[in-house]
Amino acid sequence: MTGRRFAAPGGTGALVGAAVAAPAVPLLIQGGMGVGVSGWRLARAVAATGQLGVVSGTALDATLARRLQRGDPGGHLRRALARFPAPEVAERVLARYFVPGGADPGLPYRPVPRLGLRPSRARDELAVVANFAEVFLAKEGHDGPVGINYLEKIQLATPAAVYGAMLAGVDYVLVGAGIPAEIPRLLDDLAAHRPARVTVTVAGGDDTGHHAELDPGALLGLTRPLARPRLLAIVSSHVLALYLARTPATRPDGFVLETPVAGGHSAPPRGRMRLDADGQPVYGPRDEADPAKMAALGLPFWLAGGYGTPGGLARARAAGAAGIQVGSAFALCRESGLDPGLRRRLLRQAADGTLEVRNDPRASPTGFPFKIADVPGTLSDATVYADRPRLCDLGYLRTPYVRPGGGIGYRCAAEPVDAYVRKGRPAEEADGRRCLCNALLAAVGLGQHRADGYREPALLTLGQDTGFLTGLPEDHSAADVVDRILREVTR
Repeated sequence: MTGRRFAAPGGTGALVGAAVAAPAVPLLIQGGMGVGVSGWRLARAVAATGQLGVVSGTALDATLARRLQRGDPGGHLRRALARFPAPEVAERVLARYFVPGGADPGLPYRPVPRLGLRPSRARDELAVVANFAEVFLAKEGHDGPVGINYLEKIQLATPAAVYGAMLAGVDYVLVGAGIPAEIPRLLDDLAAHRPARVTVTVAGGDDTGHHAELDPGALLGLTRPLARPRLLAIVSSHVLALYLARTPATRPDGFVLETPVAGGHSAPPRGRMRLDADGQPVYGPRDEADPAKMAALGLPFWLAGGYGTPGGLARARAAGAAGIQVGSAFALCRESGLDPGLRRRLLRQAADGTLEVRNDPRASPTGFPFKIADVPGTLSDATVYADRPRLCDLGYLRTPYVRPGGGIGYRCAAEPVDAYVRKGRPAEEADGRRCLCNALLAAVGLGQHRADGYREPALLTLGQDTGFLTGLPEDHSAADVVDRILREVTR
């Protein structure tokens, strides 16, 4: 057996309205999962309970563009875009991607501009509009707090994406998968509509010589100051938290401390990588974070990864945490952005005890271990993986690198192996890599249909905690998850 087997369960904004500041830090943070799994419907449902609802900020440009090409069922995106503070920008996005009635489902989706160091107004406009729309919809109809989750790894997208979320009055920005040392300054600059930038890591280049930049004034020409959201850094060790908290320039407003069993990407073990008999990374004492040292920082922190089970909140609070972050239970609730058919399959496998989630050290092109739920017919299936033509046409996880002649190129370990080798990397680095960009879009029903008839398969990720469904109805809602967890504090 590989991975961990699940037992059967037991039972609006600064420019569009006043930003709502939560009166106190939440007990519960809903994790910002995947590409579109933590969508606006899920975040809105959680925030309406008074806890922190979080949308995933990854690839929102692509999800917006594809949903518009499907005709924007329900008209929600068009309703949000009608409130965008620069109407001409929203109109350009609609003109480019909206298809009344929806395009033929067999046609390929129109591509969006790829991330890169070269400036692109069209790319920035789409990113700003997409992040605005997602947060705007998540904040509709309630006064609860809404956050947005970004990956530090995707540095090229960050300035434009964060600015769009701030235009809609996002209350929290959560950043993981890296060291978000520059995000406090970025938030300060964007709140004042000042030119903002973050350093972009370029392989083989100067660590300070490349930046992703945004000039909000030149892009939209707005001047009214924006509310600055609180920043939560997602970390896997108290050591990184200590580093970020040492100076006001890098200090966040709090931390989410993740254990290795949390879903999606996880930090690799400290020291030399060792694998167990099932090929999964082995974590040891050096990888255990110390909650007491986190508490000594004087900043609120939430524990994540295995705390969504009964008793998890009580354990976290006893350790000094403000509360917990929960992902997997929300990923499988009715408001989740997961494709409904895939969500039901995951629930059935969990119910009969056959769902396995393994921490795969090879799957992600980032080089970080990635949790994969073994579901037949998805990219976890070796046959499906072998049959998929390798290509990289979305590029969110590409790494910029310095070419031999001095220019900047981009490479991804999930692209065709010969192309990767031509870019200076060994072929064995590409072995076993999955195209997460395409697969995670497919997991929320937005997979690409290729011109040759090939349809991108999905890949599913969950946490490895084994009891997050205990005590929940079979077809549970986000409110059911919140109620079950908060019941602990009323006993």
